Amino acid sequence: MTIFFSCSSICKSYALRPLFKDVCLSIHEGDQIGLIGPNGAGKSTLLKIIAGLERADSGEVCPKKGLKIGYVPQVSEFDDFSVKETLIRACSNSLDEYEKEYLALEWLDKLKFENGEMSAQKLSGGWKKRLRIAVELIQEPDLLLLDEPTNHLDLEGILWLEKFLQQEAPTYLLISHDRYFLQHTTNRVIEINPIYPKGVFSIVGEYAEFLEQKEQFLAGQVEQERSLASKARKEIDWLRRGPKARTTKAQSRIDNAQEVLSAYAEVKGRNVQKCAQLDFHGSERQTRKLLVAKNLWKRVGERSLFERLDLTLSPGMRLGLVGPNGAGKTTLLRMLAGEISPDMGTLKPADALQVVYFDQHRTQLRDEITLRDALSPRGDYVTFRGHPVHVNGWCKRFLFSPNLLDLPIGRLSGGERARISIAHLMLQTADLLLLDEPTNDLDIQTLETLEESLLEFPGALVLITHDRCMMDRVCNGVLALGSSPEGAMFADFTQWQQMQAKQIQSKEAMQQPSAPVTAKNKTGLTYHEKKELDGIEAKIEKQEADIVQWHKMLESAEVSNDPQKLTEIGTSIALAETKIEELYLRWNELSTKQSADRTNAQ
Repeated sequence: MTIFFSCSSICKSYALRPLFKDVCLSIHEGDQIGLIGPNGAGKSTLLKIIAGLERADSGEVCPKKGLKIGYVPQVSEFDDFSVKETLIRACSNSLDEYEKEYLALEWLDKLKFENGEMSAQKLSGGWKKRLRIAVELIQEPDLLLLDEPTNHLDLEGILWLEKFLQQEAPTYLLISHDRYFLQHTTNRVIEINPIYPKGVFSIVGEYAEFLEQKEQFLAGQVEQERSLASKARKEIDWLRRGPKARTTKAQSRIDNAQEVLSAYAEVKGRNVQKCAQLDFHGSERQTRKLLVAKNLWKRVGERSLFERLDLTLSPGMRLGLVGPNGAGKTTLLRMLAGEISPDMGTLKPADALQVVYFDQHRTQLRDEITLRDALSPRGDYVTFRGHPVHVNGWCKRFLFSPNLLDLPIGRLSGGERARISIAHLMLQTADLLLLDEPTNDLDIQTLETLEESLLEFPGALVLITHDRCMMDRVCNGVLALGSSPEGAMFADFTQWQQMQAKQIQSKEAMQQPSAPVTAKNKTGLTYHEKKELDGIEAKIEKQEADIVQWHKMLESAEVSNDPQKLTEIGTSIALAETKIEELYLRWNELSTKQSADRTNAQ
């Protein structure tokens, strides 16, 4: 298996803040890797080092010679060209203009763009993400790197991306905290986390397998700590004995005692898993109806978002809002928060209703202000549940070291800044929580803690999130917007998913196959398939020539008397013969497809 990229013992720090040290990993052809880890562990920085955009402080970075890497950052911006022109500009200069045109049209179809002439600069965040992925893939990279590719995508976009990556990107490494997405798109999972001896834990397999092996590894590490604790107690007892008892002891015994104590301290430190303490302060009022919405209507220009919408929010209700981008989810949340009014209908809140609203765009904190000012803007203390809490203790609650309090927040990761926003919410007492995409940038451990907190919240909750795992686990009701003017209520997320699957199957059954994008002299083969077919014969000849050379080497005395070389050459011949068989099968598949299309065309 070809190694595309490897690195060993790489370290990276920013000022006095270490991100990771002694990280070693390799990426092979065909790897579909999910990179996870706590916020601030350096995942995005590692991705940039692999892409060649940043340098490691130390260590060795070894990409394959001539390796082409595509990099998709968390946020993508474009110049004011059309979507089609943006794709054409991304094509290789070795292509003719008509080939670039054809490729752009082909990718517009794959991306589901209905209008290729619209400005790329004016696209929504989700469509910019699609376009940026296509811009990278149209250049045919060997390795694709994606940093939080599901951010800004709605549920429909995430499902599309899952299928798209499987079809179009054979080798990629992506950073994601979306657990369902990781399960469906990866065949290998790597976690960067100081809880592991080398700071990295990697398994080949799906995300569910990773969780099982991680649990087993950490359980073994706990047992290791217990064993070392017993040894450490014996060594401490020996060291505490008087000088007379130790006069005959060898220096090696003292050295061994220090090694045991050091190993015990290291394992014990790794086994202390820190977790953000998230606890939303509910008023626990017993009012049966916290907020009643009757006959709500809302239009944007000539388009109706929802009509005749009725909704009652009571304590213990955890309602998820789903629907495509533009269906009115955020608009409805802002309406429930009292920020905007309905065009028609009434909203009746309970007396003195306390509403806490988390905006997906979050109040932007200036990069230059310190973590201290961001967490505690009114002094050294915050008031939580009626009690003063010093900023040192408050920052620890959200996994920040007090040593970082004077650090500008511009140096924090997106997930760390998200924790600051949640810290602000927790200082407010709430009857009703309105959360618009609270999961963006949060690491998996914090997501799980947030889910537990929301499940324990005594008031009502209305939640917008593209995290299917959170929606599935937390919500006991789902309101789907966009499917009908009044919206549609479902008992839970699973019921809504089942309805969606049935609608998609029904739609596909009713639709006739759409006509392919037309282009001059176009056959049924795509551009890439035609290019692949044209190159298969040369690949077969190359493999056959290699086999001939290896057989000649087997006849030499040097090789015939060396068992290791005999094994290596025999393995190479077997792999080459297998590759030839695969190439012939692929050649037959593409040739049959080409012939069938020509027959149909006649």
